[in-house]
Amino acid sequence: MLDTARHPPQPQAGVPPNHLAEEFVETLRLAVPMMLTQLGQIAMITTDLAMIGHLGENAVAAAALAHTVYFVSFTFGLGLMAAVSPLAAQAFGAGDVRRIRHSLRVGLWVALLISLPMMASPLYGEPILIALGQAPQSAALAQRYLYGLAWGIAPALGFIALRSMMSAVNRPQAPLWITLAAIPFNAALVYALIHGLFGLPELGLFGAGLATTLVNLGTFLATLAIAAWRKPFADYRPLARLWRIDWPLMRQLIAIGAPISFSLLMEYGLFSSAALLMGLISTAAIAAHQIALQITAVLFMVPLGIGMAATVRVGHAFGRNDPAAVKRAGLAAAGLGVVLVSALTVAIILGRYQLGRLFFGTGEASAATVELTATLLVVGATFFIADGLQTIVGGALRGINDTRMTLVFAAIGYWCVAFPVGWMLAFNAHFGAVGVWIGFSVGTFVYAGLLILRFRMLTRKLAG
Repeated sequence: MLDTARHPPQPQAGVPPNHLAEEFVETLRLAVPMMLTQLGQIAMITTDLAMIGHLGENAVAAAALAHTVYFVSFTFGLGLMAAVSPLAAQAFGAGDVRRIRHSLRVGLWVALLISLPMMASPLYGEPILIALGQAPQSAALAQRYLYGLAWGIAPALGFIALRSMMSAVNRPQAPLWITLAAIPFNAALVYALIHGLFGLPELGLFGAGLATTLVNLGTFLATLAIAAWRKPFADYRPLARLWRIDWPLMRQLIAIGAPISFSLLMEYGLFSSAALLMGLISTAAIAAHQIALQITAVLFMVPLGIGMAATVRVGHAFGRNDPAAVKRAGLAAAGLGVVLVSALTVAIILGRYQLGRLFFGTGEASAATVELTATLLVVGATFFIADGLQTIVGGALRGINDTRMTLVFAAIGYWCVAFPVGWMLAFNAHFGAVGVWIGFSVGTFVYAGLLILRFRMLTRKLAG
């Protein structure tokens, strides 16, 4: 039994919605701040690139190379931090305040411990890029940026752990406000450190990376302060005995999070390989693919937010041992995702030429690239919906700690179906860039379908 003097009970987690409509509302209430937080993160990355653009094309190309090295390393940590959410949500559903605190604690410790080896890749980015065939000058410029970025890995992962805990207790708003406040501050600091304004040194690309690290540290400390001193988070005493590690729970976090990390790396690897395939087709194919993929990345924030909310809602139900609510939460999240992603997909299809011209202009020289971008966005309509479904259903499966089969399904969908089908259609069937995207759509539908079948099987097993 909980000590209510020290650990107030959480009755909200134990009261399941009476109707599916209520589950839709609760999922949407959680998902919207999560979506906006993710969009805020993209806004900061975009701002960084815009500021770096003033240094010239070589700097932009170097930043792109640096991000490739950085995100391969960071993605692994991201998967481990994603495991904080289901553990904390299940504890919240069960009314176990102590376990909520321990879930955050092991998340922060894992963030610190893994950030040290993760920094090796960015700190040795130049030899890595040269070994991959990049020009020495571009690799050297990328290394300057990475020297600044590398130190921000630990606070960035810590922020994700805190954000996951806050979302798990139905309070996702604080990370959103902190992220929104960080956007203009990040822009000003990046610009000032690049160009040496306000008495600060002129650091160029290194300054851009350092500014991002400082902003990561600031957002982490602000979120940590709110968790420690603002209700309702302070009631959980999140920093109490922070030095004591719950080793069994840490092992559970790694067991849940490691498959998520490898699944994300498989997805990241697929899209990285797509750029290489486009390079074998034409320069226009690379440009059109990159813009279509960037539009997709922005659209992806909607199902990603719903998927995060699904993890929390399913985790709540799983924690209070309510199989019917587990199924209802997953169904509501999937239905909500299909509706929203379908609506956005229709809007993108209708505005596909305008989007292409926004990036490439209206000149005759860019007409063919705009046309190809528009075609990829039409072909990508099915991919958008399938990608949204796999994200949401994968989030629901995390809520019941099922991530190992997700890794197997990712390998099947992405590398046994998507890549070979895309290769054959692009080069054997001579569909070019369109063939690559068709292959991705087919593979992602296979992945989403396997996840749906897995969720149905597990919910039936829980109910039985």
